[in-house]
Amino acid sequence: MAHYAFLDDSNIVTEVIVGIDETETIEGLTPEQWYENYRGQTCVRTSYNGRIRFNYAGIGFTYDPIDDAFISPMPCEHEELTLNSKKQWECANVAHAKTL
Repeated sequence: MAHYAFLDDSNIVTEVIVGIDETETIEGLTPEQWYENYRGQTCVRTSYNGRIRFNYAGIGFTYDPIDDAFISPMPCEHEELTLNSKKQWECANVAHAKTL
């Protein structure tokens, strides 16, 4: 069993499903390719434990193809929020430092 995220044209996650194991094939295609063809929508595997693509995808997350990462929406408009090395939002202000 594996999890897959469907993306819109702006690389925003619109749905996450449970599908067949990533090592299996469907009609000779990888699950990502088959689901993508079936739905006509980009499909990217996500990991519930965050072992690939940094974070488990959720609806509204952005997929960054350059860093191959799912990034949650910014939790608030705060100029000191930055993405850390784990692609999670954190406050750069030491007095308020915490991962969101």
